[in-house]
Amino acid sequence: MNEDKFPGHKILPYILIAPSLIVIFVFLIIPFAQSIRESFYTSTAFGTHSIFVGLRNYVRLFASQEYRSSVVTTFKFSAFVIIIGLAISLGIAQLLNQKIKGVGFYQIALIWTYAISPTVAGVIWASMFAPATGLIPYIVSKISGYSLNWMTNGDLALFIVAAAATWKMLGYNIVFFLAGLQNVPDEFLEAAQIDGAGSWKAFWRITFPLLSPTTSFLLFVNMLYAFFQVFGLIDIMTRGGPGNATELLIYKLYRDGFIHLNSGSASAQSFIIFFVISIVAIFQLRIATRKSIYSR
Repeated sequence: MNEDKFPGHKILPYILIAPSLIVIFVFLIIPFAQSIRESFYTSTAFGTHSIFVGLRNYVRLFASQEYRSSVVTTFKFSAFVIIIGLAISLGIAQLLNQKIKGVGFYQIALIWTYAISPTVAGVIWASMFAPATGLIPYIVSKISGYSLNWMTNGDLALFIVAAAATWKMLGYNIVFFLAGLQNVPDEFLEAAQIDGAGSWKAFWRITFPLLSPTTSFLLFVNMLYAFFQVFGLIDIMTRGGPGNATELLIYKLYRDGFIHLNSGSASAQSFIIFFVISIVAIFQLRIATRKSIYSR
C-alpha cells in the first residue's frame, strides 16, 4: 500500500480497510473453509457426530445419474440464459438507442424487470403459465387447441423457467448495453456509411467489437446469475420438477443440504460449483477479456 498518500499516518490505511477485511474473512473465507472441510466428512442429521470419509462424497456425486443429469440441466439452462438473454438484450438496447418518440418511457419500462425479486418474477410467470388458470395456456388452447401443461412436460418446464430467468435479467443487460452503445463514436459509423457499409455490416464490424468490454462483463455476470441467483425462481415455479427436469445444481445443493440434511454431499457440491465457476472465470479473463477492444 502506498504510504505517500497518508503522510504521517502509516497505520491509517490498514485501519481503514480492516472492517472490510474482517467482514470478508468472517462471512466468506471461514464459511468456505468449513464447507471444504465438511465435504470430506459424513455426519448425522443434526450434526452431532461426524466421520471422515475422504473423497467418498465426491465419488458418490459423480457416480450418481441424478447429479450428472442436474449438471447437464444446469448447463442447458445457463446457455439459454446467457446466449439468448444477451442477444435479446443487445437487440432491444440497439432499438432504444435510436431517435424515436417516447424513448425515455421505453427505457424505463424495459429496465424495471431487474428491480423485482426472483420470487416475484417466479410468481408472475407461474401465474401466467398455470395450466388451469393461466393466461398463456388459455390463449394457446383457443388458438391451436393444444393443452399447454408445462407441469407434466420436463423439457417445456425447463424452457419456461429459462425464459423467466432471461426476462428477469433483461433490464440489467439492457442498461449496460445501452450505455456501451451510447459511447460508440458517431464518426466511426458515419465513416462506415460513407464507405458504403450497410447498417448490419456497420454493426458487426464497428459497433459490436467496440462493445466487447461490456459483452465480456455481462457474460461473466450472467453466468454467475444462471448458476447462483435463480434459486428463488426455481423454488416458486417448479421446485425442481417435474421429475427433476428443472433441478439445477444450486437447487439440488439446497435439497440435499436442507431437506435431506446431507451436509457432506451439499458441501462437496458447493465446492464443485465454486471450482467450475472459477475455471470458467479464469478462461474468460484470459481469453475473452484479452480480445476486448478498449480504445475508441
